Amino acid sequence: MVLLELSVVPLGAGESVSQHVAECVALIEQSGLEYELNAMGTIVEGELDQVLAIIDRCMRHLAKSHDRVTCSAKLDYRKGRSGRIRAKVDSVREKLA
Repeated sequence: MVLLELSVVPLGAGESVSQHVAECVALIEQSGLEYELNAMGTIVEGELDQVLAIIDRCMRHLAKSHDRVTCSAKLDYRKGRSGRIRAKVDSVREKLA
């Protein structure tokens, strides 16, 4: 399984891009993959081809209405593990207790 940390932003869209983020999150929801939105991006868990398809969908969607779109993505592959979106955070919180 792969964790994808993703931030897709259209350039020239003004200070607030929350509407565009919401559109991309809707695309992620449609995929059926587990995800978590945070203040700086979105984390998605799935197979490599699924999470790469999310990047493609978001980029293409925003490119329909913007001449330039940037994407920051980080991928973390770990064989045989799922449910890591919450498990990784829980592990750190456990160690802090």
